[in-house]
Amino acid sequence: MTDTSLSSAPRTPLTLLGTGAMGTALGRAWLAAGHPLTVWNRTPERTAALTAEGAVAAGSAAEAVAANRLVVACLLDDASVGAALEGADLAGRDLVNLTTGTPADGRARAAWAEERGARFLDGGIMAVPPMIGAPGAFVFYSGDPDLFQEHRDTLAVPAGTEYTGADPGLAALHDVALLSGMYGMFGGITHAFALLRGTDVAPKEFAALLVPWLNAMADAAHRTAERLESGDYTTGVVSNLAMQVAGTDTLLRTAAEQGVSPELLSPFLDLMRRRLADGHDAEDTTGLVHLLHTR
Repeated sequence: MTDTSLSSAPRTPLTLLGTGAMGTALGRAWLAAGHPLTVWNRTPERTAALTAEGAVAAGSAAEAVAANRLVVACLLDDASVGAALEGADLAGRDLVNLTTGTPADGRARAAWAEERGARFLDGGIMAVPPMIGAPGAFVFYSGDPDLFQEHRDTLAVPAGTEYTGADPGLAALHDVALLSGMYGMFGGITHAFALLRGTDVAPKEFAALLVPWLNAMADAAHRTAERLESGDYTTGVVSNLAMQVAGTDTLLRTAAEQGVSPELLSPFLDLMRRRLADGHDAEDTTGLVHLLHTR
């Protein structure tokens, strides 16, 4: 005899504020999993895709909040969250904010929600809308630990969950740190393809070389983490800062020969030279982290 108690258990109802591309993707995942869903959007017509699939559209954000204890916001920015919820009664509600913001936004919004009687989680979505509901998508969460534990299964429906801590700013900090690493990589990729532009090298053939090279080099993040935690920036260094700085002239002269601006490389190379000038020739690039801190 099959135990159907789990599969037939009622799903947590929730409210979704914001039905743009990301909000709609989130809502579809919850609806597909059987969660009753109330939706609201500043432009009511944008709720049509979800109401066609079974969601209930609320006439106002306050009405949407009143419909369910669990309220998820996925709006344009932090100011939009404040504006949408200004007239809503948040007492006794669990507010999960998946709107992109800064760590300071998350902390301030948490205090704002708590003053109004709500528990609060901030979130950072590490996915684009087509990834929602598929393996690989995940969301950073930070804030009220009890809220997270209670609603973890529901929050995990559209994307995996990574709880980063009780500090409400940590989800946004993790989000932005990963995105910053991504854009640094994009900068290197852009410069590399610019060097080859106008030559006989086919971009697809070069990409087949570049991707495994970057994958191999990405392991340096683990070594950087180990060095930052130990405070030892020299033991086991294979290519020290003195050697690397000596080679930077080749990078810059090659860019000049190819008619490519060095503006994507120069800031990092300048930091390497500064660290070397401070007497850290035996280190790798880990110590550059210290040069970036402004306080």
